[in-house]
Amino acid sequence: METPTKIFSCTQSTELSNLIAEKFGSEMGKVNFSRYSDGEFQPSFEESVRGTRVFIIGSTHPTSENLMEMLLMLDAAKRASARHITAVLPYFGWARQDRKDKPRVPIGAKLIAKLLETAGATRIITMDLHADQIQGFFEKPVDHLFASSIFIPYIKSSGLDNLTIASPDMGGSKRAYAYSKFLGSDVVICYKQREKANVISHMELIGDVKGKNVILVDDMVDTAGTLTKAADLMMERGAISVRAICTHALLSGNAYEKIESSKLEELIVTDSIPPRISHPKVKVLSCAPLFAEVMRNVHYNQSISSKFIM
Repeated sequence: METPTKIFSCTQSTELSNLIAEKFGSEMGKVNFSRYSDGEFQPSFEESVRGTRVFIIGSTHPTSENLMEMLLMLDAAKRASARHITAVLPYFGWARQDRKDKPRVPIGAKLIAKLLETAGATRIITMDLHADQIQGFFEKPVDHLFASSIFIPYIKSSGLDNLTIASPDMGGSKRAYAYSKFLGSDVVICYKQREKANVISHMELIGDVKGKNVILVDDMVDTAGTLTKAADLMMERGAISVRAICTHALLSGNAYEKIESSKLEELIVTDSIPPRISHPKVKVLSCAPLFAEVMRNVHYNQSISSKFIM
């Protein structure tokens, strides 16, 4: 007998979850959140999940309430006797803390992985982790999807010639080379030095962008300081245009103002994190079809290996 499926959403990802459920071909499950006056909240499934395959969708970007919602819903599903509990994390928050880069700091990504498993997740589906090795922090299966299957068709449809792929830092060079392989383009890399988190003291360009249409590739955009500084530098070095594709649009602080005043022509992102505002330079592509297809294949025990290939 086939195991029935139920799809539920954390409050921060309701719009994306509805799109995923629609593409999956299922109605959203009913969940209610009770809130106390001090801010404490409690999720409650308003339908039986006993013996079912439960998908709980929610990105865990700050504030920490988003993570807490996911943990409480996983625990509720476990205690309600769900057979399989999959945490669908379009954006895996706290992923920049994947190692000790100085003394006396936590490895936050490892802690989050353990919390998710302890809460009840039997499988994780996520997209474009900040560091691939985060998969190794889990003891449960992790399906790590790449947004390249969303972005590459869009880039090809743009009809840009003299295309060059750029990485905004040394750490993203592997991602940039993977995109360049699919697009048959050159690669340039930015070398940056930071004073502290989100503050760049110096940036240099490795490679030639003169007469090129450049596309910067990164997994996330937070304050947009790196992207806008890189775009301005490349235009100074003779680039025809500079665009950027970033999977996760955190866009915190004055990021939108930086984008507006920069020479960045377009920023293409996914809806893994709901955009704060609409902006003419920011193009949002939905990741709902990707997640719906993978969730369906997981449910029917079909291969999803093609979604792991950048």
